[in-house]
Amino acid sequence: MAAPIKMTGVCLGERGSMMANPGPSPDLWTEMGNTLGLAPMGALPRRSPRREEPLPNPGSFDELHRLCKDVFPAQMEGVKLVVNKVLSSHFQVAHTVHMSALGLPGYHLHAAYAGDWQLSPNEVFPTVVGDMDSSGSLNAQVLLLLAERLRAKAVFQTQQAKFLTWQFDGEYRGDDYTATLTLGNPDLIGESVIMVAHFLQSLTHRLVLGGELVYHRRPGEEGAILTLAGKYSAVHWVATLNVGSGGAHASYYHKANEQVQVGVEFEANTRLQDTTFSFGYHLTLPQANMVFRGLVDSNWCVGAVLEKKMPPLPVTLALGAFLNHWRNRFHCGFTITVG
Repeated sequence: MAAPIKMTGVCLGERGSMMANPGPSPDLWTEMGNTLGLAPMGALPRRSPRREEPLPNPGSFDELHRLCKDVFPAQMEGVKLVVNKVLSSHFQVAHTVHMSALGLPGYHLHAAYAGDWQLSPNEVFPTVVGDMDSSGSLNAQVLLLLAERLRAKAVFQTQQAKFLTWQFDGEYRGDDYTATLTLGNPDLIGESVIMVAHFLQSLTHRLVLGGELVYHRRPGEEGAILTLAGKYSAVHWVATLNVGSGGAHASYYHKANEQVQVGVEFEANTRLQDTTFSFGYHLTLPQANMVFRGLVDSNWCVGAVLEKKMPPLPVTLALGAFLNHWRNRFHCGFTITVG
């Protein structure tokens, strides 16, 4: 009978069966690893699984075009003096005197109260804001934080002793979505109401989609308007689009650097059959304490506002001029802000 043939790691018997050779011991592998300078298997670092960052909250529906709108200058006409006074860490007032060639001189008293609960640099709860003019008309807002994610707002507007507008908002902010419901001028006796529902959802860290539903009802009339919205945010630019049966609103904001910002806005109204295209720019000169804003639109209107701070005095000067070539109208304004 032939002797078995021995091979490294296996032994082949007379029937061709393979029997495993026990091979080197674990201590031998450890000794070889130490000799070659290799780390033991248990000592090798393990990669932790990648954790995706949660999607951010998209914010409010009314703030979709805010970055682009902040680039454009505000309309100015006449001479205005504003005096701000901070009475405490919670309460401040402002006095405004406005003289214009288009109307009678007016005076406004503005008062604001801010609570102790601050969620962000621009959000403090509760907040009460009121503005009253010399004729007795009042505009007031009340902001409340009912829960960690639930906010409420009430808006009232009067003309002398008559209520013009009363509005109630409720907003819920989830981890990656925002839902808002607004009731405007609800009248149970007259069976009239305006209801607006907003919803925004963050699909990615850059893309936000949502919509708006406006429903109005009064005796003999009832209707609804649906609008879809989308917003894409990059590192240096933001593009926003609203499209619905009532028209379209598109805006593009671009931050070139710390001093230059530009914005483009397009608005189309199907009911009025009107379309407007606007271009605005924002220039900051920090060394001169100056801010310059300008605009040009498709209605042949150009305008600009120059703001100049006067340190160490708490004074800001603003000079603005606007010219409509199509209607041959020109108006300018000058504002002094103290405080």
